[in-house]
Amino acid sequence: MSYIAREDAVQLLKKYNKDPFHIQHAYTVEAVMKWYANELGYGDDAEYWGIVGLLHDIDFELYPEEHCLKAPELLREAGVGEDIIHSVVSHGYGITVGCGTTIDIEPVHEMEKVLFAADELTGLIWAAALMRPSKSTKDMELKSLKKKYKSKGFAAGCSREVIQRGADQLGWELEKLLTMTLEAMKASEDLINAECAQQQ
Repeated sequence: MSYIAREDAVQLLKKYNKDPFHIQHAYTVEAVMKWYANELGYGDDAEYWGIVGLLHDIDFELYPEEHCLKAPELLREAGVGEDIIHSVVSHGYGITVGCGTTIDIEPVHEMEKVLFAADELTGLIWAAALMRPSKSTKDMELKSLKKKYKSKGFAAGCSREVIQRGADQLGWELEKLLTMTLEAMKASEDLINAECAQQQ
């Protein structure tokens, strides 16, 4: 298992990402991945799970048409190990990118399957949180999230098909994925906000 220090991973993220929204998403997925690692019995690897979450969209801002295709090059250039690169690319599995290429690196490890499933869902949960008077996940209930999830017009850019496929790859009911990811975001929200505030 290769290792890149978190400070170096943050610098690498910011080298290719300037949009505060993308940086916030990276911090969100990092925090959610660490929460899942602890919850699923991989506590010793929580930092590693977090680094994969932090870097998963490294190429998206500059190369949206080649998302997950440019990432290996950017990460290798920075000396990031092949295991992290595999995990980063696998979150695009079965998804066709702008240049008409379908990503064929399959999520194998449970960590990769969690990344695939939770990545898209965190976007939907944040969008739902922003609709609330509190602008927070902390007072959001599962039934409210499920209602938003079922509403096709809400956060239409967040693919329900990808989220469902993520749950299936994990062998989980959709409700388990929704429940756990919402819990992860509630637990991490203050930390994510603090990280984002530091960047301003």
